[in-house]
Order: sequence, then C-alpha cells, then structure tokens
Amino acid sequence: MIVLNHLKQELMEYADRFDALSLTYDQSQEYGSKLESLLNEFSLFVTNDGNKAAWNRLSPSELESLESDMQRIRGASASCVAMMEKHRALRLREGHSSIADYFRNIETCIDTEFGGFSVTPHSKVLLVGSGSFPMTPLLIARRTGAEVVGIDIDEEAIQLGQEVVDRLGGGLPIRLEHGSVEHLAYTGEATHIIFSSTVGLKYELLDRLHALTMEHVVVAMRYGNGLKSLFNYPMQEVDHRKWRLSDRILRQDQVFDVALYTKSGQQPGEEQ
Repeated sequence: MIVLNHLKQELMEYADRFDALSLTYDQSQEYGSKLESLLNEFSLFVTNDGNKAAWNRLSPSELESLESDMQRIRGASASCVAMMEKHRALRLREGHSSIADYFRNIETCIDTEFGGFSVTPHSKVLLVGSGSFPMTPLLIARRTGAEVVGIDIDEEAIQLGQEVVDRLGGGLPIRLEHGSVEHLAYTGEATHIIFSSTVGLKYELLDRLHALTMEHVVVAMRYGNGLKSLFNYPMQEVDHRKWRLSDRILRQDQVFDVALYTKSGQQPGEEQ
C-alpha cells in the first residue's frame, strides 16, 4: 500500500504539472524550456529501473485502482508532447534547432524500428500520427532513400511539419497529408506502416486497415506497457484471423517499445 500511495502521489503531481503547462501555452521560449524540462524528467521517470521495479510489485487490484490516473496522465503527457513538437517547429522557423532529450530518445529507436523487416530504397513507408516535427520521415528518407508519407488529423501539425521538412529535408521523398489514414490512397501502396505511440485508436485503425493494405505489409506499432503505459498507449490483442505478432523490440532505456505485425499466414522475412 505504501508503494501504491507513493506512485499515485507522483502520478498526480506529474498530471497536475502537465495540465498547468497545457493551460499556459504561449509559444514563448520560457514556456518551451519548462515543457522540455518536464518531458525529459518524465521520460527518465518511466524508464527508471527502480520505478519499474516498484510498478511491477503492484497487485492487479492496485493497478486497477490506478487506471483513471493512468488515463489522465497519458492524455496530459500526449497533449504536451504535441505542444512540444509545435514549439520545436516554431523555434526552427526562427532559426533555432536545439533538441530535447525526449526527442533524442525517439530518434535512437528509429534504426531498429522494423527489426528484420528492413526498409530499403524501394520501400514505401507510412507514418500514422506524424505530428508537427516529423523526425521519423526525415530520418528514414535520409538513411534509406525510401519514400515516406506522414499523415495526421491535426491540420496545424501538418502545416508546421511541412515547414520542418522543407527546411531540413529538401529533396527527400517525403509527403505529409492531413486526414484519415483510411481514406489515403497511399495506404494501399505502403510496404511499411508505423503507428506513433500517442495515437490512441491505433489498434482500432490496425483492424480496419487489414482490408485496405497490401498482403506483405509490415506494421510497426509503437507502444508502452507497464510503467511505460503512462507515456504511451499500451499493446492490445489483435484479431488473429487478420494479424499476427511477428516480433517485439523491447528497449529498456527507451520511452516506448515496438510490436511488429504482419498479416496472418505471412512468414517472417517475407516482404516486398
């Protein structure tokens, strides 16, 4: 009970701090510094071995009692990540290019995103939830030469993201689209699909995309279980008639892990 109460108190404090920053967003450098500091601090919190051990000692009933707090902080932190991306894009517009530890954490994950299902210059990659600072499309296109399309339901994020791509990725085969992935023609052409960890309905979308995607598509689902679920939407069961879990890439010191899915009946390593 002591461990539970201590964790609950810490979670509520983080949620309050995220909420307070969300309400005072003013695009200033002072705000950005505070938000960056909080996101970096929270990233360290969810990847700390001691905190993970404490979390793993909680009983199922204790975890259930934290569910509403978990949902609150997950939503609050996701909102602040979106704000931080917009702030970073605006700073880049002004000629500044500093990078928060949170974003470095994500960038270090990209190289091994697809495990054995490698991205080649002939691949077509789709990122669902590209955000205002589309690092993943930039890095994949630069390192592999693959065509990358990012899609987001936030129109402002797409506008800012396009500015970032124009400034940092001129000439790279990157396109950003505003709208729903289900209505994007490119969805049916993609050989690799990445779902951002802060996309709340990603498993519902995955289920619906089965009928819209090619036979050998590989899906990288960024997720967070356990303590990491405070910063990411967790892994869920899939319809095994449609999708099979081909691999899981677990990274103890990163803010999210990756689950790789292929269509049922496809063998690992088979791809276009």
